[in-house]
Amino acid sequence: MPHLRRISLAASAVADLEEMRAWYSAQQVPEVGARLLREVVAHVERLAEYPESGRVVPEIGLSPLREIVHPPLRIVYRLDDDRMRVVRVWRSERLLQMP
Repeated sequence: MPHLRRISLAASAVADLEEMRAWYSAQQVPEVGARLLREVVAHVERLAEYPESGRVVPEIGLSPLREIVHPPLRIVYRLDDDRMRVVRVWRSERLLQMP
């Protein structure tokens, strides 16, 4: 059985998800936002068991920073020894920039 890592969400990822749901609600399709949120949660839960299944973020190139692309979103996470932290959930066409 694979080693399960603890999962956490950065405040930035939570804000991204809240913004996404609000946008779809404003577009009068809240069910789309709710569906995408469920799909993101399912991907993140799967990452606890298979944390290296995401690819390295191409524009950064650091192996601990990975992503799962789930159109129209990209779920960006940092992989550490015993945990995984989701840092952003953005539209897939946005590029990630280091602060």
